[in-house]
Amino acid sequence: MSAESKKAHNFIQSLIEDAIASGEHTGKVVTRFPPEPNGYLHIGHAKSICLNFGIAETFSGDCNLRFDDTNPEKENQEYIDAIKQDVEWLGYEWAGDVLYASDYFDALYEFAEELITRDKAYVCALTADEMAEYRGSLKEPGRNSPYRDRPVEESLQLFRDMRDGKYQNGELVLRAKIDMSSPNINMRDPILYRIRYAEHHQTGNKWCIYPMYDFTHPISDALEGITHSLCTLEFEDHRPLYDWVLDNISGPCHPRQIEFARLNLNYTITSKRKLKRLVDENVVDGWNDPRMPTISGMRRRGYTPESIRTFCDMIGVNKAGGTVDVGMLEHAIREDLNTRAPRAMCVMRPLKVTLTNYPADQSETLTLPVHPQNPDMGEREVPWTQTLYIDREDFEMEPPRKWKRLAPDQAVRLRGGYVMTCREVIRDDSGQIVELKCEYDPNTLGVNPEGYKPNGVIHWVSASDSVEADINLYDRLFNHESPDSDKEGDLMDHLNPESLVVLKGARVEKSLVAPRMDLPYQFEREGYFFCDQAHTEAAGRPVFNRTVTLRDSWGKGGK
Repeated sequence: MSAESKKAHNFIQSLIEDAIASGEHTGKVVTRFPPEPNGYLHIGHAKSICLNFGIAETFSGDCNLRFDDTNPEKENQEYIDAIKQDVEWLGYEWAGDVLYASDYFDALYEFAEELITRDKAYVCALTADEMAEYRGSLKEPGRNSPYRDRPVEESLQLFRDMRDGKYQNGELVLRAKIDMSSPNINMRDPILYRIRYAEHHQTGNKWCIYPMYDFTHPISDALEGITHSLCTLEFEDHRPLYDWVLDNISGPCHPRQIEFARLNLNYTITSKRKLKRLVDENVVDGWNDPRMPTISGMRRRGYTPESIRTFCDMIGVNKAGGTVDVGMLEHAIREDLNTRAPRAMCVMRPLKVTLTNYPADQSETLTLPVHPQNPDMGEREVPWTQTLYIDREDFEMEPPRKWKRLAPDQAVRLRGGYVMTCREVIRDDSGQIVELKCEYDPNTLGVNPEGYKPNGVIHWVSASDSVEADINLYDRLFNHESPDSDKEGDLMDHLNPESLVVLKGARVEKSLVAPRMDLPYQFEREGYFFCDQAHTEAAGRPVFNRTVTLRDSWGKGGK
């Protein structure tokens, strides 16, 4: 067993190890990741992906990618393509071809007829409202449908008529015949098939009846030879139905369903329905908006697959529900990028600086490390000229106590360059500061000045040799820890108005004229930023998305 598998040890792995040791399980371990193609995958799905593929890797088994595509009205090829890309980007390979529950529609239909012939299923004509009334409640048992005792032959013929398009949506359903008095409402004669006149993205118009998830799921698992069906805790109450279906058909095997706690993050929505609402109402710029917790959104923001896998390992796999602090996810990406992100300087809000004692027709090239702790990453060249830009926020006319940046008649060191002192402040007609006249000390490159002490270190770029860029300062989409838990309000009431701040006219150092597209940069003193390739091509200049700040600004004393 590898060191990685030992590190990621969890209760599911222990269950499988015990089953192998006792002889209860023999042969290959086979898992599956079974998303519904009705939206993009989010960070919660990443946990399931890492678990299912990780268990298969640990035991040298297989993990299938299977789309549970039983609801054609909400599914499409866009979602299928996005899901495949996300799984591959996270670094996993599925066994064999991509599979679909729709691959088994013929077999599912045959198993449904088998249940009818065994008097384990019947065709019911109750309306949806009547069915809800007959179902009972958590405190009261349900009542048998008046159609429950139809003769087998009659139900079989009606089911075939449903298949052949002789009834309209909602007129008839096929229900399992289990126990209307069961304390588990999922066992009160659940629907197995319903009529839906909708074109399917895989099967076209071949079918006008579609199986329900609770019927499709166990049979698909069995047909694929899945040994361990790993589900989130909301399926725990569905496990008796999973077992009932497999116990009452002539399936090839009986997989074991095991439940684990889903991932809940604070300040985050992990409901595809609610995420779709954000997209449909144009709150965000599509499913891959960098503020979205979708895997594609996180990829566009600059998250790495390694950081997401590390995060999933950090939070572990257990039975207990709960909410994880999104700060752990942000910590994972900071730790990953701190060791390997190239460094660069970006002046977000440029303020002009003129070095009055540096010749206008002169320039020199300073050499800075690409990564100060990793010499193997090489060096980068930064031009030094008479006119520079510093960040407007690094200058104060009346600095507060312990100010560590530039102020009138105070000196600072420019990162990797010389020490300079502000001698004059230039304002425009409106009183806005537009330029600083400074003197640089030519004897301070790489050495401390004699007789005075700089007030700190700030970043900068050359005015003539820097590159204009747009900066998207992304932050958390919601400013409430549980944005969808407000019973009296709406999640839209908790949108963070500063989740996206766009800065035009920023300046980045010359080395970023052709930025890398595979890894975020650390903009010194600012955070980690990832070049948005599509927006860069459209704008004709670099566009950078902030992946994460250098430090957690949402912790104690922060936002």
